[in-house]
Amino acid sequence: MITMERLGRDLVALGVAPGDTLMLHVSLRAIGSIENGPDGLLAALTAAVGPDGTLLMILSADIAHDWVNKRPEAERAALLADAPVFDPLEAPAFSEVGFFADVFRTAPGTRVTDNPSGRFGARGLLAETLLRDAPWHDYYGPGSPLERLCEAGGKILRIGANPDTTTVLHYAEYLADVPGKRRVRRHYRCQGAGGPVIRAVECLDDEDGIVLVDGEDYFACILKVYLALGRARRGQVGNAPAELIDANDITTFGARWMTETFAR
Repeated sequence: MITMERLGRDLVALGVAPGDTLMLHVSLRAIGSIENGPDGLLAALTAAVGPDGTLLMILSADIAHDWVNKRPEAERAALLADAPVFDPLEAPAFSEVGFFADVFRTAPGTRVTDNPSGRFGARGLLAETLLRDAPWHDYYGPGSPLERLCEAGGKILRIGANPDTTTVLHYAEYLADVPGKRRVRRHYRCQGAGGPVIRAVECLDDEDGIVLVDGEDYFACILKVYLALGRARRGQVGNAPAELIDANDITTFGARWMTETFAR
């Protein structure tokens, strides 16, 4: 059993400090059995950053009708007419983000944005600042919580996360000087002022990438090169390998890597 005291020591050893603004990527399975379960981890993270700190996560949502976006327009409209209405306060987090995201979402005091594709959750001192007026389109781009995380001197805390999981690199995709970036348009049934409405979301392609490449996911490639340069703090939280990364630094690095790699 990994105690909350142990988690606290591990976080301090990694470099987490009071007042930090952290974006979290967490695998509970990798950490191991935790005292008080996932709630214990959230309590340990909250204690580590203290009352002047902030925690941020990408939540997105499990949308049962996401597949209709690949259907012809007329068929899509008919299918969406009977689709469940997206509720940003109640919809579970996207399952691929991990179970901890839903623990974070449902914890008292967590604020959320209203975008089904790019819903964020935040709690702590800068929660409102990070989430305020988040863009509907290009929700990972300028004006997004990711840009504000970088502006706030925030950090990325990865605990047992997959190598292709560093969401701030989606912001780097907007900054990269790459011609012909791939874009997508998705449709969702949302609650409007007078009842359910179909709303479109337009953004860079954050599923298949701004360019199509063979082989390893390019986010994983960027992280691998970045970590090899020694620009992150590395350690362990519970049984999981962990990294603490300056958000603005890896964003700048990632944008430059994409520009140099994809603009050839």
